[in-house]
Amino acid sequence: MTELHGKARHRRKRTSLLVGAPLAVAAAGAMAYGTAFGVFGEEAQPRAAAATAVQDWADDTADGFASVHALGQKGTYGGRDGKTVTVRTLADLEKYATAKEPYVIVVAATIPMDPKGKEIKVASDKTIVGAGTSGQIVGGGFFLGQGVHNVIIRNLTIRDSYEGTWNDKEHDWDAIQMDGAHHVWIDHNDLRHMADGLIDSRKDTTNVTVSWNRLSDNNKTFGIGWTENATADLTIHHNWFRETEQRNPSTDNVAHAHLYNNYLQDDPGTDITSSYGNYSRGRTKMVLENSYFQGINNPVIKDATATLVQRGNVFSKTAGRNESGGTAFDPKAYYKYTLDKAADVPRLLKSGTGPRGSIGTTADAGAGARADRTLTVAKDGSGQYTSVQKAVDAVPAGNTSRVVIRIAPGTYRETVKIPANKPHVTVEGTGTSRKDTVIVFNNASGTPKPDGSGKYGTSGSATFAAEADDFRARNLTISNDFDEARNQNLDGHQAVALRTAADRVRLDSLIVSGDQDTLLLDTAAKDRTGRVYMTNSYVVGNTDFVFGRATAVIDKSVLTLKKRWNGTSAGYVTAPSTTAGRKGFLITRSTVNGDVSAGSFYLGRPWHAGGDASLDPQTTIRDSSLSAAVKPAPWTDMGGFSWKDDRFAEYRNTGPGAGGPSGDRPHLTDAQAADQETADWLGDWKP
Repeated sequence: MTELHGKARHRRKRTSLLVGAPLAVAAAGAMAYGTAFGVFGEEAQPRAAAATAVQDWADDTADGFASVHALGQKGTYGGRDGKTVTVRTLADLEKYATAKEPYVIVVAATIPMDPKGKEIKVASDKTIVGAGTSGQIVGGGFFLGQGVHNVIIRNLTIRDSYEGTWNDKEHDWDAIQMDGAHHVWIDHNDLRHMADGLIDSRKDTTNVTVSWNRLSDNNKTFGIGWTENATADLTIHHNWFRETEQRNPSTDNVAHAHLYNNYLQDDPGTDITSSYGNYSRGRTKMVLENSYFQGINNPVIKDATATLVQRGNVFSKTAGRNESGGTAFDPKAYYKYTLDKAADVPRLLKSGTGPRGSIGTTADAGAGARADRTLTVAKDGSGQYTSVQKAVDAVPAGNTSRVVIRIAPGTYRETVKIPANKPHVTVEGTGTSRKDTVIVFNNASGTPKPDGSGKYGTSGSATFAAEADDFRARNLTISNDFDEARNQNLDGHQAVALRTAADRVRLDSLIVSGDQDTLLLDTAAKDRTGRVYMTNSYVVGNTDFVFGRATAVIDKSVLTLKKRWNGTSAGYVTAPSTTAGRKGFLITRSTVNGDVSAGSFYLGRPWHAGGDASLDPQTTIRDSSLSAAVKPAPWTDMGGFSWKDDRFAEYRNTGPGAGGPSGDRPHLTDAQAADQETADWLGDWKP
């Protein structure tokens, strides 16, 4: 985009629609980042001989301690590298769960355990996932023994091994028991009413993440320990404990226990009464953050030998012991994470925990369709390709199933373009951090093309361009490191890092960095839909660095304000060019900050591309933290168009840069805000 100085004027209409790429982490200067295949099984329908297209959920990997490289295992990704099978019988479930080969096992039925209490002995490199809400295990569960690793248990209901004795000493029938396993991710399950524990993590089981589960109607809910060693590392976040008496969890001799954004609820007048909530025992070091305790007796307790650090927790109608003390550890020394506000936890977890209809579901790709492919990229030649673009070139045009391009750590100085005829592509870095894998180039709008055919233009300057629908990118840095200081004579300093011009684009755990016009969220044409969902990411820039006509949600991310090439502080975060009748930009649950002067940045201005008066630019920023860098009157005009004639608003923002409603600072009413949430932006797409 062209920055306008002095008298307002219309900018020229763009013509080029080329691709772009990401930026080097170093380009952010001193700014800190932070404040995140197969066939059906034997019991399938007769047409199951055709391949099934595995959806995005099959590519998901664990966060927290399960993501940390340790014990020879690089994160937790389950059976992603193996075949996908769909099972509906106990025989098939056990066959594939105990196999030596990696498998993604989709449970598409209610499977009773026979005999009752049976625990299937799961082998390494497995994903066991419920098909939407239909996958249920009744009367038993799973056992992960010594050395078993890289296992995902997800989106299942596991229930009802209870034998009628509340404090049952005879039946060790758990939903999930782990004895000496490592790298396990337990996510989005509904675990309830078992004879013993819902989850038992025993005998030095380590590198475990337990997230977004419902745990209910049980006595001994989640026990951790049964060891004299203090070597285990566990992350427990966004879990809803409801009507559970004890072990919520009980954590004994754990080296690093990180608990955050959990909801512990005990309603009065029910048959089950909590005896205690979170318990730090033995030599455990526990960090407990932004959790919500409602009606819990003895909500937080610790032994004299344990340490427990509390931060930001909410206690409502609790009674009894609430303890902390000692020095624990800094979770961010091990992995990145984003905290939700404790006050929001009940609402988020009531709607977000347990099995999801969008996880574990597959779409029949038709006879003869090709199964998912994984392509590898590594600069040292250890992958199939040495450049990202070469891997993209290998994706067949018109592909109907997902192709995952996995990029080894390193800096890839190249431009990348995913053309419109190559949908369903995922590009992901394989490092432990999004900083490990960097795609970077330095084209600007005014940079001459090497073939002498003119200049790149703004959109053509992009380091990485995604023009195909159903694109995903994660765990990467995408940068444009164009040097404005050395190119002052160049006509056109707009330098895009990432450009999207497609529908259903999901961006997760990225750093997108540049100066002017960093992130272009576009559509394939003015009359085309282009929905983008970005989460757990960082966008760095100074001038209109989030811009375009897409319908885009930026959620739980950080917008980092950067000084200009000459060291001055001045800029604009957003420049939407929304088509009338469509949604523009929604920034929610995010942070706007950076090492810049106070009161030096606008939140946005309306970009009427090409002087098009029919456009209706929109930016809504809500439930976010704004630093002092934000101007008290945070919106401004552009190109002769008044921001007051378009759609700019805030709602429930906090921080020194937030301000109350006024003529220069519109705020949504509660009723208006109810219609400006993520689901309103994304419609029938549920990323």
